[in-house]
Amino acid sequence: MDLDTLARRSTPDSPLPGILIAGTHSGCGKTTVTLAIMAALKKRGLKVAPFKVGPDFIDPGHHASVCGCPSHNLDGWILNKSSVQKLYSQYCTGADVSVIEGVMGLFDGAGGTSESGSTAEIAKWLDLPILLIVDVIGMARSVAALVKGYLGFDSGIRFAGVVLNKTGSKRHAALLKEALSPMGLSWTGTLFRNQDMDLPSRHLGLITAEEGGLEAEQADLFSIWFEKGCDLNSLLKTIRQNKKDIRPADQTETKKDPGISPSRPVRIAVAKDEAFCFYYQANLDILEKFGAEIVFFSPLRDHSLPSGVQGLYLGGGYPELHAETLSRNRDLREEILTKAQENLPIYAECGGFLYLCRGLVQKEEPRQEYPWIGLFPFMVNIQKRRYALGYREIILKKDTILGPAGTKIRGHEFHYSNLVEPISQDKSILSVYEVRNAGNSLLAPEGYAWNNTLASYIHLHFGSCPDAAKNFVAEARWHFVRNRSGFAENPNR
Repeated sequence: MDLDTLARRSTPDSPLPGILIAGTHSGCGKTTVTLAIMAALKKRGLKVAPFKVGPDFIDPGHHASVCGCPSHNLDGWILNKSSVQKLYSQYCTGADVSVIEGVMGLFDGAGGTSESGSTAEIAKWLDLPILLIVDVIGMARSVAALVKGYLGFDSGIRFAGVVLNKTGSKRHAALLKEALSPMGLSWTGTLFRNQDMDLPSRHLGLITAEEGGLEAEQADLFSIWFEKGCDLNSLLKTIRQNKKDIRPADQTETKKDPGISPSRPVRIAVAKDEAFCFYYQANLDILEKFGAEIVFFSPLRDHSLPSGVQGLYLGGGYPELHAETLSRNRDLREEILTKAQENLPIYAECGGFLYLCRGLVQKEEPRQEYPWIGLFPFMVNIQKRRYALGYREIILKKDTILGPAGTKIRGHEFHYSNLVEPISQDKSILSVYEVRNAGNSLLAPEGYAWNNTLASYIHLHFGSCPDAAKNFVAEARWHFVRNRSGFAENPNR
């Protein structure tokens, strides 16, 4: 195959070839195979646009470490079809090929009978072929029944081929291919079990790229492993033949908001290090679209906020793994508390929210406590079992820095921690979120507001409500104006 033909850069008038890596179930090897394919494509000199189906933060970080550019989440429950298509088209520009990692099993999503939030849904919305990953440990002819079921379950799905992952031997691989031969698959690859390809994990998933991303040498090993059992040229030919133009009719170029003066951007500090690394790249980009200047800092290493900040964004991550270091950084903790008392707009979610609490308490012996910022009156405890998981839609019950009462924003919740002390102990702390899950069931109130600070366990995606980002930037701008002019009232509220 002529790879130079494939390597023509994507433009608004040239649709991009792409492949969606799906699995039969969680744990079948999707992430490992995805990273191996990305590494192999990059080794060929191709620019890869990486994506992840679902709300996960960790896999996109590993994609970025291999591809050298941010990976973006595509979620059919959090975002609507048009938003997914626009985001995909926007971040494919300039690339040679897109590679999307699926979530859970191919057809798994928000419900038992709905495809909402599933890999299959994204495949249809983007009209991309599926490369199905099958964990074949303990299987021979039975693999044919399994694959046949997936291929015939939904006629709206197109398959580029199948990867037989964790094959035990050449004899095992031959039996599997023989079993699949009557199906006439256009492409089949085999990958042998190799413990060197395993990625380390912990309670929230894989180890993050910030702590252990693939180095160039490791990425090269992944690509070699993939190409030993899979014909990459043949796969490239298949996806090249399947490329489609999925841009929505109302596609428009992303531009900065015309009401924002580019000569005076709004300086928003974003916590970014091993303790705080869970951000949707789209959230940061949308903030920039509305006039934000993103300035990163490390709560683990920096003893003060960046100069001249007008807003603060504390994302999720693993603050519990760095509790002592965060606690020792007293100068930064005190500065953030002072800024909150001075009405600096602060938005925090999950790990960032925990950091704003009194501290972390370890109930097991030896009992230990680590003081944190202390803006919110509760202590945090880490459970051995998962405490909450699922899609969330929040409705603002009061005006906040993200918008007026009635604003709806979607996201997800996933954590092992809980709040030890109830909110009722401090009447000045307001719960401002009405929360519903994917089944529209009403959950416990969430979202804690004090002064210009808004914090919650829920990770929100600004793509589901861009006005939330616009309002946050406007609040940060108003904070700057108020401090200079002495005005007490915000006309935007």
